[in-house]
Amino acid sequence: MSLYAPPQDLQTEVFSRMPEKFWREGDSDWVRANKPGQRISCFLEGPSFDNAGNLYVTDIPYGRIFRISPAGHWELVVEYDGWPNGLKIHADGRVFVADYKRGILVLDPRSKTIEPFLTHRRSEGFKGVNDLFFDQAGHLYFTDQGQTGMHDPSGRVFRYDLQQQRLDCLIDNGPSPNGLVMDLHENALLVAMTRGNAVWRLPIQQDGATTKVGVFTALAGGVSGADGMALDDEGNLYVCDAGNGCVWVFDPHAVPLYRIRACTAGKTVTNLAFGGENNRTLFITESATGHILKVTLPHAGKTLFSHT
Repeated sequence: MSLYAPPQDLQTEVFSRMPEKFWREGDSDWVRANKPGQRISCFLEGPSFDNAGNLYVTDIPYGRIFRISPAGHWELVVEYDGWPNGLKIHADGRVFVADYKRGILVLDPRSKTIEPFLTHRRSEGFKGVNDLFFDQAGHLYFTDQGQTGMHDPSGRVFRYDLQQQRLDCLIDNGPSPNGLVMDLHENALLVAMTRGNAVWRLPIQQDGATTKVGVFTALAGGVSGADGMALDDEGNLYVCDAGNGCVWVFDPHAVPLYRIRACTAGKTVTNLAFGGENNRTLFITESATGHILKVTLPHAGKTLFSHT
């Protein structure tokens, strides 16, 4: 018997879908490695809002980054040789991209040029970076997932100090580290472990190191697991379930509050970001069908470092 009452179900609606003119033929090196036997016209990830209310998203298998207006109109910002996954916008307007193939990149949204920023550690390349997050002090945290999982729990989580140009590895034993976000007071880093079907909690010490790492919450299971994450201004955690077509919402003590269901036929809910009026609308990428979904919530999203 569950310790808690069943979470309340909330329903999404469609905000926008990638226009057919941008669909691709369905095959790429990324598709063959990660979705073998499938035809993938797009695979959306990395939603993040700029200060003008435009939503940026990535299309992993075809190396594309799009900008979607508040009215839902799509614009291709850049197409390049890479696999862009997570995306966050710095306070200075630069767009930081976790590119599985090339490392951490920076996109200039004005010139539409994308350049390498952090591509290796001690002359060794990354396994395959997945997602990234800035704390309020401007430190960059990112996950290095690669093909890790329960068979190979060697995924890493890094912290990069942009001022000191210092890169620290916080953990190197993650079974597929994916989305990440700080808790409300930024005392701990929460990391989705996709193949472990759980969210880990990494307490952050004053020197930037971590200790006493534990499981914040476990998910119900399924064919995938925890993916992108976000936090609201009450400290509630929103976790995409990439195999069950929903977002789970937990309070700061991991008590389940809501299950936000995708309104589409696709089950691949990968990432999410707060935006809209009063920052109370949650926008969600449903990657299997190329939709952006939305739902209005009782609480606003936590103000991010990128919002000035």
